[in-house]
Amino acid sequence: MRFELDTGLSSLQGKRPRNEDFAGVQAPAAHEAERGWVAALADGVSGGEHSNGDGLMAAQTSVMSLLRDFHGVPADWDTSVAMDRLLGHQNAWLAAHNRRPGPDGQPREALTTLTAIALRGRRYALAHVGDSRAWLLRDGQCMLLTQDHRMERRDFAGLTRALGLDDALRLDHSAGELKVGDRLLLTSDGVHGALRSRQIADVLRTMEGAQAAADALTAAALAAGSHDNATALVLDIKDLADPGLNDLAALGRQLPSPGPLGVGATLDGYQVTAVVADNGVHRLLQARELATGRLVALKMLRPGRADDPEERAMLAHEIWLGLRLAEAPRHRRRGGESGFVRVHAPADGATHFYAVFDWHGGHTLEQLLAKGPLDVAQALTLAGAVARSLSLLHAAGVVHRDIKPANLHLGDDGQWRVLDLGVALSARAPAASHELHAGTPSYINPEQWQDPPQPANAGSDLFALGVTLYQALTGKLPYGEIEPYQLARYKREPAGVSRLQPSVPMPLDRLVMRAIAREARTRFETADELLLALERLAARDQPAATRAPRPTREAISGWQMAFGLSALLNLLLIAWLAFLPK
Repeated sequence: MRFELDTGLSSLQGKRPRNEDFAGVQAPAAHEAERGWVAALADGVSGGEHSNGDGLMAAQTSVMSLLRDFHGVPADWDTSVAMDRLLGHQNAWLAAHNRRPGPDGQPREALTTLTAIALRGRRYALAHVGDSRAWLLRDGQCMLLTQDHRMERRDFAGLTRALGLDDALRLDHSAGELKVGDRLLLTSDGVHGALRSRQIADVLRTMEGAQAAADALTAAALAAGSHDNATALVLDIKDLADPGLNDLAALGRQLPSPGPLGVGATLDGYQVTAVVADNGVHRLLQARELATGRLVALKMLRPGRADDPEERAMLAHEIWLGLRLAEAPRHRRRGGESGFVRVHAPADGATHFYAVFDWHGGHTLEQLLAKGPLDVAQALTLAGAVARSLSLLHAAGVVHRDIKPANLHLGDDGQWRVLDLGVALSARAPAASHELHAGTPSYINPEQWQDPPQPANAGSDLFALGVTLYQALTGKLPYGEIEPYQLARYKREPAGVSRLQPSVPMPLDRLVMRAIAREARTRFETADELLLALERLAARDQPAATRAPRPTREAISGWQMAFGLSALLNLLLIAWLAFLPK
């Protein structure tokens, strides 16, 4: 789901000799969609008719630098942190500029107010300094979101805070939830100084379209006798994107975890139909959505772990990863499938914190192997599907860390899917995930058991897939049951796949043994390299259509024996004839 926004901007000079207001909106590039939109309005502080334009310069550079640099900050920065640091740098530059006298020897006055709003996921974040303002119209009610930094007294009237006024910048920060239908407004004091709050609310309620509302506000301000520049920036929320990691983490902190739900219990419109798994940390339930009748899977923390902030952060990260993979490039999928179970964004009005996944009937590879090994064709299908999913995952900068038969699922629709991103690592994974030595020991590559251990990487997933493929073909683990740090197990090469399962062709044997090699440098480097090897192997098994069949080794040997016997008989006949009496 994509964020959809309608914007309108109107800025009128009014009775001033120049317009020293400046405002703008910056949309994210396609690869920056999760970072959201950012908008800002600045009102340059004028020195009157003889102003040298420093106020306009301050307003323009402050807005433009924020819009230009906002999407370039590290992805794991909180929105308020990003705006605080970017505007802090701008303030330091303006303050240094103001310490130097102008060309005419007069002090510089490069000062400006600024109100900025970032729309990210399903939340907004405000940063504000000065007496420009931000408003929110929701459900017909108009709310002022900022407080003026201005003092009005008989002996003094002016700003108490502004960009460029002091070496240290103090911004007001606030944040809140966004809803479809919200209308946000940024105004300079040329608008709200001439219009009452009720008049501004009436315009926002009655005007259709963001641009029409912005035009109506500035025109009304000048008609009401405004002596200042009048600027209005209107933002209409048409649709919301899937929640970002910050949104999900906030939900994880705010909402309680469900209690010990049993069959028949209901939760936010879902009725539990079965308890599927309970691993001591999470519970997995099958449930039916009452409104549609479809089956889903609900994943939640067990009551004993419900108050653990690290576990909550990891579950939020798992939901975020699932939503992100759903937006993966189509060219990396097969038949529109990402190779992962689809996760659903938390519904508006959710009362508890949990994850909702599509439900797929079928069996895990672990369940299938309980009936015996896979045949070659089944194993190749499995390996190709999982390698393709890992390619997608690694391209997104994510390492799964727990590839094993229990986490590979063959659905009733014939699709293999990778399960459980609970311990997956990404650049934005919580600190607890990075500190956790995750995975199942028998599927972990030996480098992670060394001293010092190497961190899990994409190669770790490929090694685990190799171990899984070996087990799928032979029913055995290549290095046996591994206990943590049991490096001695890796001092011998495992038995070849075809030795344990003679029906496995040698090319597939070599592929699997390369994937699980003791030395990392001899293994596959990327999932795409492994996938290419699998595709070549599958193509090699196709019969040639035009080439005549070659005689087999057994047939050639038979002809050679017949020829040798014939030659021997001929030699004996010649010898007999030569010694006959004449």
